[in-house]
Amino acid sequence: MRGAFGKPQGTCARVMIGQVLLSVRCKDGNSNHAQEALRRAKFKFPGRQKIIISRKWGFTKFNRTDYLRWKSENRILPDGVNAKFLEQYGEVSMLDIKGADASKVILVVGIMTLHSFGEGSGVGVSFAGSKGLSQGLLVTLAIAVHNIPEGLAVSMVLSSRGVSPQNAMLWSFITSLPQPIVAVPSFLCADAFQKVLPFCTGFAAGCMIWMVIAEVLPDAFKEATPSQVASAGTLSVAFMETLSTMLQSFSHGYSSEDASGFLVSLLFGLGPLLGGIILVAFSLAFFVQHSLLTGMASGIAFLLAAWRPLQLLASSKMGFFTVTILLVAGSALYHMFTSSILRVAPRRKTSVDNLASSGLSVSALTLQSFFACMAIILHALAEGLALGVAAPKAYGLGRHMVLPVSLHGLPRGAAVAGCIFGATDSWRGALAAAGLTGFAGPISAIGAILAGLDYSGLDYWMVLACGTLLPSFSTVFQRALKLDTRKSTCGLLMGLGFACVCLTSTRLVCLHTPYCNSAPEAVT
Repeated sequence: MRGAFGKPQGTCARVMIGQVLLSVRCKDGNSNHAQEALRRAKFKFPGRQKIIISRKWGFTKFNRTDYLRWKSENRILPDGVNAKFLEQYGEVSMLDIKGADASKVILVVGIMTLHSFGEGSGVGVSFAGSKGLSQGLLVTLAIAVHNIPEGLAVSMVLSSRGVSPQNAMLWSFITSLPQPIVAVPSFLCADAFQKVLPFCTGFAAGCMIWMVIAEVLPDAFKEATPSQVASAGTLSVAFMETLSTMLQSFSHGYSSEDASGFLVSLLFGLGPLLGGIILVAFSLAFFVQHSLLTGMASGIAFLLAAWRPLQLLASSKMGFFTVTILLVAGSALYHMFTSSILRVAPRRKTSVDNLASSGLSVSALTLQSFFACMAIILHALAEGLALGVAAPKAYGLGRHMVLPVSLHGLPRGAAVAGCIFGATDSWRGALAAAGLTGFAGPISAIGAILAGLDYSGLDYWMVLACGTLLPSFSTVFQRALKLDTRKSTCGLLMGLGFACVCLTSTRLVCLHTPYCNSAPEAVT
């Protein structure tokens, strides 16, 4: 039947003796097409007509309000129409979503919640296994990473149907609640849960497979081309397989010392994030101007650039000529990189114009600030290598190193946050940049652990990374001086003082406690 839309709607009408039978034969099983056709149609049949909504043919919901409206609009003949309403079947709704969309949302949320029961059982049983805590932590970490795409799936399904970001995030959290709830009894009753664990994991896998094939992929094909969907799926599978292989080899081929270093490496990302939070909170509380923020970021970066080279010179681990050559090489590499980027920029003038017209201002200061943040990230990667080499020697699963590692990372996060906040006036962007900088250290440290690197040669990489900080923040500071010389200079001194306090505190903690005995190069 061709409905009011002028094209096949998947809805058909059968004219029978004394009645009109509406049925649904939609490809997606959606009864909204039939209901819309009924709303727009006028029935001109003589005599007493009966409109029957048949569950047998797939149309299971009918609304009394619609009938009354159709009757008032003369869409249903007033000469004695008998209607059979299925009042016991109310329209499905969830979070202001109604109809078939609500059914799909409930289905996705329900499947993801059931899926979490199997994962929770796996976590509890892994802690009760032969390898105890180390195996349990690895399984928990793997499931935590695995939960990221699951939460994204739930959030995107809800957000695409008009749910607020807060509610979408809340429901993503709710779908994972069964994991800790089931993990505790599965750990206490490991023998009993061990017998049903294959069933739980198989059930969880079946739920995910069905949801992907029946719900996620059809929605993806509506919004993207088949090649884009295939590319995204291939990249996702490759990432998860790489992660699975890495964790499996890590659990079988590494000792408990390596597991300890793995955990310490994850903690290395806390410091920059805390530093960014401190600087943003300080800026918002005291209404700090951009020139002062940029000066603070520059002061912190200058001290970070000089700290490790001065230590190497003082301990005679590296000569003055070698340090100078490496610093100059780092500065030259930075200039080569930025020059190549800036040469490409004029070729994309149209794109920049489009950004400007859309309200996103890309100034020279903003671009230089992004380059400076990349130099900070390179510095974090170099320090992460040192931490990855030294952290496996830490005792007590590395929990004693939380304080010195966090203190050592505070200035780096503050420098990035101050640089971005001063250039863009966006505290959200500043926190995001600080968090991204915090990820650089753990990624580098984990790579060093998995690759089995030793400490030889890492000091050269560290000094080379310090060399990139000097020209990057020199350019940023010169532009800040043009805005306000006095406040920029004051900010520079404040940044130097803040970084000096943090790094000196780390040094004192390591001198008077055994917290850094296993990894002095990484945190001092």
